[in-house]
Amino acid sequence: MITAKNKPRSINFALLLCLVSVPILLSGCSGVVSSSADAATKPPATIALSAPQPRETVPPPTLPRPIITVPPPQAVVIAVVPLDVPLVAVGKKDGAETARVQQRLLDLGFWLQSSQGEYGVTTAQAVMAFQKYVGLEASAAVDEATAQALTSATTKAHGETNTGTLIEIDKDLQLLFIVQDAVTVWTINVSTGSGIAFKERDANEWGKWVWGDAQTPDGIFKINREVEKGWRTGDLGDIYRPKYFNKGIALHGAYQVPNYPTSHGCVRMSTPAMDFIWAEDLAPMGMKIWVHSNPPVL
Repeated sequence: MITAKNKPRSINFALLLCLVSVPILLSGCSGVVSSSADAATKPPATIALSAPQPRETVPPPTLPRPIITVPPPQAVVIAVVPLDVPLVAVGKKDGAETARVQQRLLDLGFWLQSSQGEYGVTTAQAVMAFQKYVGLEASAAVDEATAQALTSATTKAHGETNTGTLIEIDKDLQLLFIVQDAVTVWTINVSTGSGIAFKERDANEWGKWVWGDAQTPDGIFKINREVEKGWRTGDLGDIYRPKYFNKGIALHGAYQVPNYPTSHGCVRMSTPAMDFIWAEDLAPMGMKIWVHSNPPVL
């Protein structure tokens, strides 16, 4: 019996034959070893070394420059203090409470003639201007909502202007702002062009017709002509103490100034407001007039 310990080893005759025949068959194993004769007769292998190539430089990625935006300067805003004693809805009545309403309107920058308690034309126009400014129904009467808004207001009215001395006309709000050194000093109710095409007889020349689209164009203009004395009969009707700034388009007083755009293209205001502008020289010759819709472009 043969165990694993004394089991005879087997001989690999193929390996033995290869070992015996090394001198003869060595060349047959050239894939494994090389003969000494071949090493003596063959020249040593040479490796051609190429010249070092310059390393390609890759520019760093170009990052986009950050866009830095500088916000335009804002209009000057003047703070006011809310009233301790709320205003009362006076409608269009005269009296002591109306005097308080009038003084509050003046404090907020809305022009009117007097604060003696008489609910006249300029008070109605100032109330209408305030209502337009804060987004209430422009009824020209002090109702509960208007009284509350007047009581709680915290800033004076102001336009979009942030520099200079000029007159700004906001067609969307239908308001005129008198600006001095970037500060809005007065706000006045106005009515600009209706935008409705018209064809009417010339008030100055019989048989002649005048037509247009009743637009008050946006832009920056200058007052270049004026008529100081009283009423003037224009081609399309009577206008009061006009100050022209865009051909036949002018600031002028009018009999009626409603709460919507209704003119042929001019900027209407009450006749007392026009007298005030003349008396205080607030719109002299050469004064800049900026007419815009929202969003405005200065």
